[in-house]
Amino acid sequence: MALLAALPFHLPDGVFPRAGVAYVHYLSFMVCFGALVLERRLIGPNPSRENATLMVITDIVYGIAALALLGSGILRVLAYGQGSSFYTENPLFWWKVGLYLSVGALSLYPTITYILWAIPLRKGELPQVSEALAARLGWILNIELAGFALIPLLATLMARGVGLPGTAIT
Repeated sequence: MALLAALPFHLPDGVFPRAGVAYVHYLSFMVCFGALVLERRLIGPNPSRENATLMVITDIVYGIAALALLGSGILRVLAYGQGSSFYTENPLFWWKVGLYLSVGALSLYPTITYILWAIPLRKGELPQVSEALAARLGWILNIELAGFALIPLLATLMARGVGLPGTAIT
């Protein structure tokens, strides 16, 4: 607290918790997106041990970041954001939530696939990945990336009141 007292300006009460939750929200979004980009970059038929292991680890990081994104999002709606009615009364918020859940549901197929890769990797073997499976995973990752890319657009519009009845766009 002595550090805060030394600041040349006064911060209103509650700024740090609100900023911290927002920071975790933004950072976890970036980690999710980065993990998906890396997975997309690495996917291919019959991956090397290094790439297959990196895919499994990257998907674990993605999952942890997705949970942090969800948790921090819930905290923002309930306690540290604009007030729950700002979000829940806006149809764009529900589009954003739906898009997040859709991307999350799509990610189950790659995640289960990578979990199955861990079995041969533990035995010192390489996972067998056909051209068709690699192409299917690539398409799913592309759709996930497109969905994730739309979420900030919806958030930006929502933050400006788009979707709320009688609210002007600023």
